[in-house]
Amino acid sequence: MKQFFFNVDVSVKQGSTLLPVLFALYLSSILYIFEKILKNLKIPISIIFVDDGLFVSQEKSLNVLNFNLFCSYHIMFFLLGYFELVIEQRKIEVFYFSKMYKIFNPSPLDLTTLGGPVVSPKEIW
Repeated sequence: MKQFFFNVDVSVKQGSTLLPVLFALYLSSILYIFEKILKNLKIPISIIFVDDGLFVSQEKSLNVLNFNLFCSYHIMFFLLGYFELVIEQRKIEVFYFSKMYKIFNPSPLDLTTLGGPVVSPKEIW
């Protein structure tokens, strides 16, 4: 089978109705690989991706929760880097929800060993 290569010099502006479709097609393979890695490592993280990513984890222990988030970030950081994509570090946020009232004081999520920021928990969504 003969292969043809050609230059593509057409861009899609942000806000275009075509952009989410192209984004989903491009990112679907990355998310598939990410999901398989998490499953193999038995890291119980769900991910929601529309325009930005959202990692969701439920744990009784804050230490286990932070460990799962740290590992997920680490995997996604290097996976995106492999595909020459980057995470906008300044946009990273972490939210914790707890049934405890007034005594819940979670520590920041430290991503500095991965080249990321120290992410302090947000109080308002």
